[in-house]
Amino acid sequence: MTWIIALVLAVAAFAVGVIAFRLPRTSWTSLAAALVFGLTGYTLQASPDISAAPKSAAQEAYSDDWQIIDSRKTLIYGPLASSSDTVLVADGFARRGSFENAAGFYGHVVAENPRDFDAWVALGNALTEQADGALTQAGLYAFREAARIAPENPAPAYFIGLSLIRQGRMMEARQVWRGALEAMPQEDSEDAQAARAFLSQRVERLETMLAQAGAIPAPEPEANEPQ
Repeated sequence: MTWIIALVLAVAAFAVGVIAFRLPRTSWTSLAAALVFGLTGYTLQASPDISAAPKSAAQEAYSDDWQIIDSRKTLIYGPLASSSDTVLVADGFARRGSFENAAGFYGHVVAENPRDFDAWVALGNALTEQADGALTQAGLYAFREAARIAPENPAPAYFIGLSLIRQGRMMEARQVWRGALEAMPQEDSEDAQAARAFLSQRVERLETMLAQAGAIPAPEPEANEPQ
């Protein structure tokens, strides 16, 4: 039954793209391929033959507690931010928790423009959210494609690290995040400084928590700090 629902959603997403957004006929094949990609991610992330447990009303009303979209917009700025209107549509689906549809639209964007860094990151997030925050082969592939386009931007590494945290793999997440922070170029723009501050704060919070748990050494006190 879950497979039937997934297929119906894919067909509905195709209809929205063709009818509501009037995509040209030349784009239909790419959109269909993107939806197949999303369904492939679903098969890697879910167990479609197992009945889902009943969800409470609170669970059914999706809440972006991890601030996936807002964090992406903070970390991706300037020419790396997508100019595609389809990404905005997909973001709308993602904000409502409809990640199957979102993945289909993000996939359409990268099929049309494989250099769209923002869309690759967003696709990785949508596929990861379909798996309740767990990294999958499909999601990791999307993040790696993004990292290949802009290796100095921390967004792919940030979301990989976030997924590791959600799986309880804190030390691995720390390594990924710190590596991404150290790889960021020094830029003077307001957007670049905001992205660096965003990641730096999260690295600091994670390391503070790990130090309190005794997993890593506590940071050395500043030289002018009283002993």
